[in-house]
Amino acid sequence: MALEICVKAAAGAPEIPGDCPFCQRILLTLEEKKIPHKTHLINLSDKPQWFLEISPEGKVPVVKFDDKWVPDSDVIVGILEEKYPELSLVPPPEFASVGSKIFGSFVKFVKSKDPNDGSEQALLDELKALDEHLRGHGPFIAGEKITAVDFSLGPKLYHLEIALGHFKKWTVPEGLTNVHSYTKLIFSREAFVKTKAEKQFVITGWEPKVNA
Repeated sequence: MALEICVKAAAGAPEIPGDCPFCQRILLTLEEKKIPHKTHLINLSDKPQWFLEISPEGKVPVVKFDDKWVPDSDVIVGILEEKYPELSLVPPPEFASVGSKIFGSFVKFVKSKDPNDGSEQALLDELKALDEHLRGHGPFIAGEKITAVDFSLGPKLYHLEIALGHFKKWTVPEGLTNVHSYTKLIFSREAFVKTKAEKQFVITGWEPKVNA
């Protein structure tokens, strides 16, 4: 029986997945665990009534487990591990939060209108910490084996690379070689290529937030 999942549709292209790193995280998990699934693409600017009935706050992703729709990517990943323990993606607990502050730092920087507000340095500090971690533990966060923490971080780094490149003409410093090797490894993975949003839709998705 295929699991049902609702994810964001691309703005202006409702037939392909949109720019939601949290949705991609779940799609990646489903692909890697080879769990059969049926994807519903939701136009978030014109949410269908049936979707609002299962997700009253209008949030994605939501996945149907035992006739109950469950929101929140952290919760969904936990349930997927419980129900489909084969090919475990659980990271060692000491690595579970590696890179967890990068996305928040990126959001502050990409929306920042003040070059002196420290948001760029805060992001650099987080990326340097990731680079240091990967130097000692790579190629993935927990070593040789890819885990759930990579599927959470990878889509966020993909958004970071595209949005900062477009809106700030900013790239991850070349000196952070371990971060560059890591993103290359993740972004080229078959499941990642299959589930990522196209670059133009990532830019379109961030535009209103950056220009707010």
